[in-house]
This record gives sequence, C-alpha cells and structure tokens, in this order.
Amino acid sequence: MRGYGARDRGPAEAVEPRVRPLTALKDLAGLVLRSKAPGLTWRLTTALALTLGGKIAGVLAPLLLGAAVNRLAAGQGAAVQVGYAFAGMALGWALIRFLAAIAPQARDAIVTPVAQAAQARAASETFAHALSLSMDFHQSKRTGSLSRVIDRGARSMEFLLRALVFNLAPTLIELVIAAGVLAGAYDWRFAATAVATVVVYVVLTFAISDWRIAHRRALNEADQEAAGRAVDALINYETVKTFGAEDRAVANYETALGAYSAAQIKATNSLTLLNVAQSAIMSVGLAGMAVMAGFEAAAGRMGPGDVTAAILILLGLYGPLNILGFAYREIRQSFIDMEAMLDLRRQAPDVAEATDARDLPPAPDGHGGEVAFEAVSYRHGARSEGLIDVSFRVAPGRTVALVGPSGAGKTTMVRLALRLIDPQAGRVTIDGVDLRDLKMAGLRRAVALVPQDVALFNDTLEANIAFGRPDATLAEVAAAAEAAELSSFIAGLPEGMATRVGERGLKLSGGERQRVGLARALLADPRVLILDEATSALDSRTEAAIQETLRRASENRTTLVVAHRLSTIVDADEILVLKRGRVVERGGHEALLAAGGEYATLWKRQTRGR
Repeated sequence: MRGYGARDRGPAEAVEPRVRPLTALKDLAGLVLRSKAPGLTWRLTTALALTLGGKIAGVLAPLLLGAAVNRLAAGQGAAVQVGYAFAGMALGWALIRFLAAIAPQARDAIVTPVAQAAQARAASETFAHALSLSMDFHQSKRTGSLSRVIDRGARSMEFLLRALVFNLAPTLIELVIAAGVLAGAYDWRFAATAVATVVVYVVLTFAISDWRIAHRRALNEADQEAAGRAVDALINYETVKTFGAEDRAVANYETALGAYSAAQIKATNSLTLLNVAQSAIMSVGLAGMAVMAGFEAAAGRMGPGDVTAAILILLGLYGPLNILGFAYREIRQSFIDMEAMLDLRRQAPDVAEATDARDLPPAPDGHGGEVAFEAVSYRHGARSEGLIDVSFRVAPGRTVALVGPSGAGKTTMVRLALRLIDPQAGRVTIDGVDLRDLKMAGLRRAVALVPQDVALFNDTLEANIAFGRPDATLAEVAAAAEAAELSSFIAGLPEGMATRVGERGLKLSGGERQRVGLARALLADPRVLILDEATSALDSRTEAAIQETLRRASENRTTLVVAHRLSTIVDADEILVLKRGRVVERGGHEALLAAGGEYATLWKRQTRGR
C-alpha cells in the first residue's frame, strides 16, 4: 500500500542522462556572453591577467628570498652592506608575495558581476523554458523538485565559471612554471619530484572523485525527494488535515530525510578518504624535496637560500594542489547538478510559437472573435478516448455551452481553445486564423478563462485582479471587482484591495476565489470568454447576480461555457452535448428537451425531485 505522497517515477526521472562536459562548457560560454554583465570584456580580460600575474609572482617570490638568504650567508663585504642587500631582497620577496596573494581577491571583485549575471541568466532562461513546457509536463513534476533543479543548476554554472576559467587552468600553468624553475635553477630531480607528486596527486584525486560521483548523485536525489514531499504536503495541507494524514505526511518526510542523512554520511566519509589521501601524497613529496635539498647543500652545490627557495616553491604548490583537488571535485559535482537543469532545457515544449507567427487581426466591428473547431481530434496518452472529429462554430457575440458527463472531452476542448494543447488532427481557429499561426501573447490577450478552481497568487486582491491586465488603473480594477459582485466583500475587509489572499488564495472561500477569477477575466476584456463552471462555488443569490453580469459581459464577445449544472446554460444560443469525445447532440435548450435524447436525460436527472 502506498503512503501519502508516494508515486511512480516517470521515464524522465528514472534515469538521468549524463551531461557531456563539452556541451556544458559550450552552454556556459553562451550564458556568459548573453549575461549582459556591465563591462564584460574588460572584466574578463583584467581578471585573467590578474590570475596569471598572481601565479607567476607566486613562483618567483621564493627565488628572491633564496637569493637574499644566500647573500646573508655568504657574509662578503661590510656587514652593513650585506644587511642592506638582505633587507632589500627580503622586502622585495614580501612585496611580490603580497601581490600574488591579493591578485585573486582583486580578480574575484572584478569578475563577480560577470559570474552573478551568468547565474541569473541561467536561472531566468531555465525558468522561462519551464513555463513554456506543456501542462502534462508540469502535472507530472513536483514543484519543489523543479525549483531545486533550477536553483542548483544555476549555481553550478556560476561555480564552473570561477573554477574552470580562474582556478583550474591557471593552476596547471603555475605547476608548469614551478617545474621549469626548479629544473633550471637547481636540478632536474627537483622538477621530477614536483611533477611526480602532482601527477600522483591528480590521478588519485580524479579516481576517488569519480568514485564519489555516485554518492553525490544519490545525495541530490534524496535531497529532491525530501524537498518534494515537504512542498507537496505544505501546498496540499487542507487535504492532509481533512483526512487526518499529518502523521503519515511527517512519517514519509522523515523517511526521505533518513535517506538523505544516509546519503550525506556516505558522501562525507568518501570526502574524508580523499582528503587524507591527498595530504599523504603532499607530505611524501615535501619530505622528498627537503631530503634532496639537504644532500645538495651538504655537497656544496646549493646554498642555504637555495634550500629555502626549493622548499618554499613546493610549499607554494600546496595551495594550488588543494585548489586543484577542490576544483575537480566541485566541477564534477557541478556537472551532476547541471544534469537535471540541462535535461529540463532540452525538453521541447509540446506547444511552441511558430517562427513566422503573426498578430491576431483586429476584431471586426468591435465584436468578439469567431471561434471554430474544424474536424478536431485529440487523444491523451493516458486515456483510451479523446476528442473525435469535433466540428462547430461560435459566431461573434454568441454563446455556446458544452455539456456532457465527466471525461466526455469538455476540458480538452477548453485547452484546445486556449492553445494549451494542439489538435492532432483538424484545426482550431479564431476569426479564421489557425491558433498555431498566432503569436502566443496576442492569443492570450484575446482569450480569457474563468476556471472552476481559480488559482490565485499569494498577493493582494488588487494584484490578483490586475493580473489579467497589469497596466489597469485602480479604478478599472475596482470596476471589474464590482462587476464580479466583489465590491461589498472588499469594502468589509480592513485592508480593502490591499488584503493578501494567502497561498493559492486559501484565505478566501471558493466562491470568493471564483469571483476574483471572474473579475480578472472581465478586466482583461477578451474577445473570447471561456467559463469553465465559473459559478459552481457560488450561492444561489450570488450566482443569479453573476449570471446577469455574465450575460452583460457576453453581449459583445464570444462566450464558450462548460457546465455541469444545466440550469446555468438554458439561455445559451447553442448547446453541444458531448459523449466519449463526440458531439452527439446540438441545439437550443427547448429543442434538445423535445428531442428526448442525451441532454433530456441529463436534465431529468438534475431536475428530479424539484
């Protein structure tokens, strides 16, 4: 038996595709170029120059200090002259070392706007792409998990910019410079020791980090699962409380947290193993360098300053080596974090705007647009039946009602009229233009929906009503609210229009939410108004008032009404009766009753006992 919140994983979630690093780097470069960061060119150029300059200074500084120590040890000439020479070289070493230390800080200050702009661009583009995807996609995804995918993916892009461009590549350059200096200034064996230490360090780091990838993947999946369960329960808290499922919700959340904790322990232990192995390799390399330098000094081939410089160069490599290990681990982990985001960006929207899409022509004579379904067929993947060869026409300013049992295809027709889905056969037109040939923005302005379950934002009443037309004045918003019979309700609120409605509008009753949705649609002033059980949550008195408002609102616009309560559509110009995806009857209310068919049967069931 499934617990609360249990579900099957979809095909896209069962196995996450691996990201190709070159593809990810190409996407990263594109994001940086599109980031529109202020001073993008000079910031990148300056940051790279500071990074390389700092690395070179970090290698040369020990040579200057070594020369100073040799000068002091030689003791030739007056003591004062020797002291001045040593002091001058020591101060030069300190200055170069200081410049090498502050170069990364200056680089970070310069490149931060670029990194943040790239991160923001990644998040906004992925968010926009997610919104463009089909309803089926969003209905199969958990909101919390999808939000985490976008957030982690965007942050990984920002890290990759810093790690790859400003840490990993310059660190490799510094290692090459250090090896050349050791071989040229002292002995090839010093360079060989440094190179061998680095090679063993890198190979071991890569091997263990690759092994840790599975742990990181499991950690991410456990994190998404815990977040998804929490968001599911919080969003649907009414359902949880209604069925007394608080303990089940908490138990499932605790189970997810337990899986996350176990994954975190494995990831931490494997990281500890990696750090210990890296420290061991560094210590062995440093010991070998110190022993060789000691023997060379004893043989008179190196001065004490040279010994100091050789050890300092290797010590200086410790920082870059640590950065190399960290950078490689985090880069691989960032690729893991990017997997879901790039997979999301590769999802093609089922409904996309055509490259040659055009604006909707002006409505003739200011009347509502003509809506036509021409031999439309559509079948959902999860259902055995859909719409089958549906044809009808709604003339401008007319009202057509859709009735029928659940699953007959009414909601599918609404989605087709809004172009939330596209027909698999036939076409849907407005004023003679196929919806697939129109720009989305123009279509959305021309068609407005009042759904049965109105979704509101956690914002003010004014903002929710004005969502239909953001540029509307407060007076226009108030007029729409009055038309939707909301005026007296708003007047009784302490904060009036500034009252916040809560998450999904749950501070309002179902009827109040429906009236807000109706006000929103009326404010949008569309050519086509679609009412999907728009008065189902209203009391009889308010429903009567709203029906009168809808009649006035429908006078100059086309109206498509979905109704289960047949009493609300008796005045419709035409009623279409659907059954199993087909239009089985059509006509006016009285004519359909007289025909004694499907509509008459539905009417008798609803009016029985009156």
